[in-house]
Amino acid sequence: MTKSSDEHIIEAIGRCRIVIRDGKVAEVGEAVIRDCPLAKRFACPVPDITKESVKANIEHRIRAFGMCTPKREVLDTREFVGFGASEILSFGLCAGMIDAVVLACDGAGTVMVTKPALVQGIGGRMSGLVSTCPYPEVIGRIEENGGIVLDPENATMDPLAGVALAVERGFHKIAVTVALPGDAAAIRTVHPTTLIFGVHTTGLSNEEAGVLVASCDLVTSCASKTLRDAVSGKALLQAGVAIPIFATTKAGKELILEDIRQGDEPVLVKPTKLPSLSGQQPDPLV
Repeated sequence: MTKSSDEHIIEAIGRCRIVIRDGKVAEVGEAVIRDCPLAKRFACPVPDITKESVKANIEHRIRAFGMCTPKREVLDTREFVGFGASEILSFGLCAGMIDAVVLACDGAGTVMVTKPALVQGIGGRMSGLVSTCPYPEVIGRIEENGGIVLDPENATMDPLAGVALAVERGFHKIAVTVALPGDAAAIRTVHPTTLIFGVHTTGLSNEEAGVLVASCDLVTSCASKTLRDAVSGKALLQAGVAIPIFATTKAGKELILEDIRQGDEPVLVKPTKLPSLSGQQPDPLV
């Protein structure tokens, strides 16, 4: 079957494979988990992960900010989770610890941005983007706010090429979000000083989790048992206990600690073996 010219594939809420065509949810696959504490706190909550509840959540995102449509909003300053990837990277830009962020955006593909509100607007409510198509309207909004789209004609997703673009444009303190362990390993080899944030980790094999942890500065645990196992003895810092973020290098640790130092939230600091997990984990961990 020929792929639609207006089609997006994302993996969200228990790694459901969701296809959005022409602004409508066309397909919703089976979730690999039954329960997620984070999903229960979404703007459109998902208390039980079913095809119906997942579809309702995605339809809410389409209505609320135009996800996977030409109306896609790209700016936001609200925090959606305490230690989310977009929140941490937005802070890094604000604090001058990062000068460019490479990430994926529906309707544009891989983009390079320097404005914190663009990082949060693009990444704050986005799930795992597998493939997308280009929208000139979305690309225009990104470019109007100083962002650069890697491939405006095809909305290609290629984080390694995105980092190379940032280097070419003269940036030195570059951060990138990466979902595929192979991409993380390649970026670490070719651009070793890049701060790499591993995201969308549910369902990784033991080998994939090991590669991601070895390659990244920061990783989010999602519903991954293998990643929780892989960080044991390697994580230097953990933020959160239900769906933790792990810092595996000093650079990652320093970014989170500076975020905490400048924040107003009360924080418990306790030396302990990591991971340290609460009883409210996604169910099951896979």
